[in-house]
Amino acid sequence: MKVLVADDISLQGLEKLHSIQDIEVVVRTGMSENELVQAISDADALLVRSQTKVTERVLSAAKALQVIGRAGVGVDNIDVTNATKRGVVVINAPDGNTVAAAEHTMAMMLGMSRLIPQAHQSIHSGIWDRKSFLGVELYGKTLAVVGMGHIGVEVAKRAKAFGMRVIGFDPFLSEERARSLGIVRGELDEAVKEADFITVHTPLTKETHHLLGKAQFAAMKTGVRVLNCARGGIVDEAALVEGLESGRVAGAALDVYETEPFPSDHPLRHFKNVVFTPHLGASTVEAQVNVAVSVAEEVANVLQGRPFQNAINLPSLTAEQKAYLQPFLTLGEKLGSFLGQAVPGPLADLEITYGGDLADQDVGFIARTVLKGLLGQRHGDEVNYVNAPFLAKAAGLEVREVKQPKTKVYTNLLTVAVTAAQGRHTVSGTLYNGSGPRIVEVDNYLIDAQPDGAMIFTRHEDRPGMIGRIGMILGEADINIASMQVGRRETGGEAVMLLTVDKPVPESVIAQVQTMSGISTVRMIEL
Repeated sequence: MKVLVADDISLQGLEKLHSIQDIEVVVRTGMSENELVQAISDADALLVRSQTKVTERVLSAAKALQVIGRAGVGVDNIDVTNATKRGVVVINAPDGNTVAAAEHTMAMMLGMSRLIPQAHQSIHSGIWDRKSFLGVELYGKTLAVVGMGHIGVEVAKRAKAFGMRVIGFDPFLSEERARSLGIVRGELDEAVKEADFITVHTPLTKETHHLLGKAQFAAMKTGVRVLNCARGGIVDEAALVEGLESGRVAGAALDVYETEPFPSDHPLRHFKNVVFTPHLGASTVEAQVNVAVSVAEEVANVLQGRPFQNAINLPSLTAEQKAYLQPFLTLGEKLGSFLGQAVPGPLADLEITYGGDLADQDVGFIARTVLKGLLGQRHGDEVNYVNAPFLAKAAGLEVREVKQPKTKVYTNLLTVAVTAAQGRHTVSGTLYNGSGPRIVEVDNYLIDAQPDGAMIFTRHEDRPGMIGRIGMILGEADINIASMQVGRRETGGEAVMLLTVDKPVPESVIAQVQTMSGISTVRMIEL
């Protein structure tokens, strides 16, 4: 078998592949697309970093390709959709830089607290000035860690070693998990109010974009220090500028930015109490070796038919499996995504019920798509179809699968249920001949909605004028309603509604609907 290495990847990482007798490793870096098309024709595997673009044309020429390995996290340079269509597994290395990123965060925290970069520059300028660089200690301070994934957990451990009190915020962080880590679990508003230091470690999704925005900065205590070594855009840079100008924010440390390279005229550059690095979180010798070793081992596992964990797309299905299951894989991910957006807070368990003819099938892949949809709303590109069960287990999410061969109405019915602090929530879907996936039930309310695009989900009192007032608010915001589904059990009781709209609804409009009398829940959902 031939493994083509198209980018500079740690030679130490490639040793795993070199040691396997039946694998030939061919290193050809810096190729043009035409050269890659020629070189990949007989390759069983392709290893890249971020430089090589794996396009549809490249994939079309790869007649023997089984797997693409990306020595890193992001896969923007790989046409994953076409790879999946061709049954090519795409592997990445999501955990190889965990320690590097955590250590960089601590280095930035210390550098910002003790003004080390500024003092260093002063010495280089020939100045001996001790009075201008009075720092603060980490010991005894409260650190809010926003996002308790792999990196957030490692930061929390190191902060505790410095004698800091740690408040962890994460939608999937349970009280039990927090206690085992020796930290306090808190909601975001609570964490930012109490913290002396705030560090973010979430992926960038629509939910986490500007997660620390104007409202959060306004709630912070005077003298707070803010770090972002995760993804540009999680911290609202305009709000950070305002916080620094007002004196509420005593310092900031940034490794990532909303626009990279960081603009030369950005107003944050004017503040002497801000520490900058150029996206160096994963830039250690060890991290580069780790991601190379990880992806090489995974590629070897795929080629040798052994289990693998870090695929970002589904392994290939047989033609028969694909013909039957593919629509249900799509439906499962959409139902999981729906609940991930509709139900806030930690989730205790997940139950997936396969009803009707579906109960007679091999449905293991469907559970993975449900988990990816559910977890993907809060963990972004960290979760994939293969590692979703592992992430669920790490988060303490109990997963159950139930088969019910008989259903009252539908030939096939897929039901997803979660238990959260406010109770149990369910969503059910089916496939209609000729019309694709449909959502047919939400929390035991009957509806019929196509799970696509932007939607508004509400719980409200069933009384005259409710729907009209919501429509008026949306109309005033220039948001067109494409379809509407309402479910209720009795006149005048509680009802649910799904509105499909032509574009995403701004948070300000959602907040306006939430203030209406009789509205208990309103969520913006994108499927």
